[in-house]
Amino acid sequence: MNRWYATRWIRSIALVITALVLLSSCSKGSHNAETVVDKPGLTPISMMVPLFQPQPPSDELMRELNEKTGAELNVQWIQDDIYTSKMLNALETNTLKQVTYVRQIDYNLVKNSIRSDMFWDIGPYLDYYPNLKTLSKETLDETMLDGKYYGLYNERPPSRQGIMIRKDWLERLNLKEPTTIDELYQVIQAFTLNDPDGNGKQDTVGMIDRNDLIYGAFKTLSSYFGTPNNWLLSGGTFIPDFATPEYMDTMNFMKKLYSENIMNKDFPVASKQVQRYMMISGKAGVYVGSLSDAPRMLEEMKQVNANAELTLANRIQGPKGYGVWSIPHYSGLFLFSKKAIKTQEDLKAILAFFDKTMNKDVANLMLYGKEGKHYMLKDGQVAVPPDMFQLMNAEVRPLLSLMIANISNPNILKPNEKGQEPILQEVNRLVADNESILIHDPTVGLSSLTNDAHGTELASIMTNATYNYILGKIDGTGFRNEIEIWKNKGGTQIIKELEEAYNKSKTAVR
Repeated sequence: MNRWYATRWIRSIALVITALVLLSSCSKGSHNAETVVDKPGLTPISMMVPLFQPQPPSDELMRELNEKTGAELNVQWIQDDIYTSKMLNALETNTLKQVTYVRQIDYNLVKNSIRSDMFWDIGPYLDYYPNLKTLSKETLDETMLDGKYYGLYNERPPSRQGIMIRKDWLERLNLKEPTTIDELYQVIQAFTLNDPDGNGKQDTVGMIDRNDLIYGAFKTLSSYFGTPNNWLLSGGTFIPDFATPEYMDTMNFMKKLYSENIMNKDFPVASKQVQRYMMISGKAGVYVGSLSDAPRMLEEMKQVNANAELTLANRIQGPKGYGVWSIPHYSGLFLFSKKAIKTQEDLKAILAFFDKTMNKDVANLMLYGKEGKHYMLKDGQVAVPPDMFQLMNAEVRPLLSLMIANISNPNILKPNEKGQEPILQEVNRLVADNESILIHDPTVGLSSLTNDAHGTELASIMTNATYNYILGKIDGTGFRNEIEIWKNKGGTQIIKELEEAYNKSKTAVR
């Protein structure tokens, strides 16, 4: 039942062409996905990866990546919003590429396929590569399944969650930046009722949210109320987060926002594109989610209103002080299909590509682009002037989906803080600060066969119950009844298996 979590600057365009974005990103992103002419001396590699920007990386960068690694990449770029369904369809139809990216939040969905021998165990090969053998054992262990390593990891900070708020609206209404849950509520209310954009109309909504209880507002708000991160470990017993008083407090807070019409009424069905469009177009003033969205968000907001400003917050004090939910240190895994990769020699050649992506020249190309075009070097550090910032986001950022060890790799150049956009400096500062207030999931590294097989189905019971409570369709008694249904359909067995795995791990440590 675990509900897992996911990367950097994401771009969207207007609501009226949202559907076209989803369709075109798949078709344009797959322009070389099916037909690749093998070139002598190059290793052809087919991949399926998520796309977090409107367009794939530039052809120039892809050509240089191929040249530097000796590969001929055949990448199918799939828009992130529909990536899970596309990935699962490829899994079910056994039409996987040689390399498939699996988001950390979707890992449980493929574990049984891994156990059925659909993917290579890459653990025995890692020590033969100069860069792969330096990968973090701690992070690899977080990805381990039944004692084996099946994937190369894409890193991310343990938490980038926070709040983006229209700073110019705060100033117009003489409000201070919120530091507590009550102050956040007051800002959301004022942004709805008090004409924050000054157009003489009540046509704004305080908070904009989307149909995602994890990466949307709910889970981050629940952190502020002190809700456990998926599970509470108490005296050797695991209690699901939705069975805690803090989770109920969060639902009551969201229910209040909803019933008072100070957040969007369509949040259970709204997409992230809609959510971003409402902020960018000046129709909403509070966005709870990944702080890494802020630079692109601000850039697009200023295209609509040059006076728009954002302020960021990561510390909202609740009944238990400060806290923010965290994920493991990887955002996803590259898995290697046994059907598409026929031999060990082919596997080794593909692993060699990933090993080369950690080399200094390749890693910095993938992270920063080309010096003089996408960034400048100052005292050996990377600076991205404002006139290069937009081009870097558009052309280079999609390559993050192909990187491994993209944070801890010692070959990566350090950013020059003075050369960064102020909004990016603030994002980095708050993401680093989050590490001091993390709420960890105590089940990371523990396995439950029932959860792997039925966790998604069971999670939907409580997801639906949460929405129905917030919308006023069920009361507290009805919500508790749903918890009992969850337990009876497999939740109790998941708890038992997690406790057994936990006790086994403690015994092994001794």
